[in-house]
Amino acid sequence: MIRVLVVDDQDLIRAGLVALLRAASGVEVVAEATGGAEAVDRAARTRPDVVLMDIRMPGMNGITATERILAEAAAAPPGPTPSAERPALPRVLVLTTFDLDEYVYAALRAGASGFLLKDTGPDRLLEAIHAVARGDMLFAPSVTRRLIESYVQRSEPVPDSPASLETLTAREREVLLLTARGLSNTEIAGQLFISEATVKTHLNRTMTKLDLGSRAQAVVLAYETGLVIPGGSPD
Repeated sequence: MIRVLVVDDQDLIRAGLVALLRAASGVEVVAEATGGAEAVDRAARTRPDVVLMDIRMPGMNGITATERILAEAAAAPPGPTPSAERPALPRVLVLTTFDLDEYVYAALRAGASGFLLKDTGPDRLLEAIHAVARGDMLFAPSVTRRLIESYVQRSEPVPDSPASLETLTAREREVLLLTARGLSNTEIAGQLFISEATVKTHLNRTMTKLDLGSRAQAVVLAYETGLVIPGGSPD
């Protein structure tokens, strides 16, 4: 069962999401929250696998809530019956009205695993929850690139990166570069003549070294550190 926390300040939307998820197999709604602060509290109490997070909320918004939830989960002691099937940290899936909402980029930087538009159909929503629970990004790499290129050009440089890219091996750096340019694991494996499992291993090691919580966050860092130049050639 994938344990889900649903966060939205609009009662009708939240109730609809909860009703849909409760009717689906393989998904359990463990809590609801009407705002960011409540979401942080409920996440700490219930330790969900996936947080369905609204971005624009009064008080604490979804970006700050995402940061707090992931930070507190990382610092928390392990549960009594840890499962290898569950991620060490909850996966945050943000909800937005517009696919180029500037808040989406900030959410990815904060560690979210992807985003959904609020007009997403029921089947796509359920597929997305299962995808992020597995550790995948929700959306295609090309969408990640479009979002990041659109907003990183307008953002101030990050003064302190999580860690220096110099800690990466040549292969880890190469895999990160190709990931940030929008290639899937399959495409990276084909280009570098390695297995998909090896690609995932390099990405996992990269995220550990750079203290990152998601693949999307790694892509953001690649742009912000200048490893990839927005608008540059993918070759």
